Amino acid sequence: MMTTQPSRLREYHHSIGLTSPAAAKSYLAGEDLSHEVGYMDALNRRICEVLFRINKVVDRRVRRADLQGFCEHNIFRPYRIVGHEGLLPRLTSFEQRAEDALFSWLRGYAICRYFMPAVSRIFSVPHASISQSGNSDLKNFETFRQTPEVELEFNREGKWLRIVLQSGFQGINDIKEHKVRDARRLFEERGIKTICAHIDIYNGQMAFVPLDQIAENDAHFVTRHQMEWQSVLSIDQNYFKWALIDALPQLEELELGI
Repeated sequence: MMTTQPSRLREYHHSIGLTSPAAAKSYLAGEDLSHEVGYMDALNRRICEVLFRINKVVDRRVRRADLQGFCEHNIFRPYRIVGHEGLLPRLTSFEQRAEDALFSWLRGYAICRYFMPAVSRIFSVPHASISQSGNSDLKNFETFRQTPEVELEFNREGKWLRIVLQSGFQGINDIKEHKVRDARRLFEERGIKTICAHIDIYNGQMAFVPLDQIAENDAHFVTRHQMEWQSVLSIDQNYFKWALIDALPQLEELELGI
């Protein structure tokens, strides 16, 4: 188990230029930004800033050489598509104004795509052999009603694996219950194991959860009002195997039994 000691959390926050847990939460949520004209542009720039800070501290094998180009393709371009399609006014969600809802979606969308090469390296699978699905139709309003994530499938040593990449930014790390049910059904019907790779940006860590092994009566299922009272699996600290300021873990260290 990788524990998040206070000193370790301070080291991570300091490494990305944040002075305290409260400052980190405010910064990652964009709460310090003015709601005046240009608010959405400022939110988009904040996502890019977060990525630049993360890019300086992660394992060199994960870092993006053309991060500005990555931001253009995964933040600013999607934002322009949403604007062109007239979707922004429709994005008001549970306790959120439209701009904040889009910011939350784009933030998760970009972070998941940033860490895709890390998955490729940890599982020793060429990027070209990985098939990708998930929330990619940026012109579809229903896409933005879902949590931004990336679903990857690949064959490793004769066995198919499915990786669900998702992220969290406020230290509350959950997996929706229906994802666990879907994973269990996929394994029963097709023999494909599903692992949720959850990136906790606030605490600077990444969890690897074998969803098809989670029991229906697992004690970590809870109901969150932040998730519109949905049932979710609270991710136990035992599943967090990679501190983002450390070297990439070896697959054997993840204890996934694959």
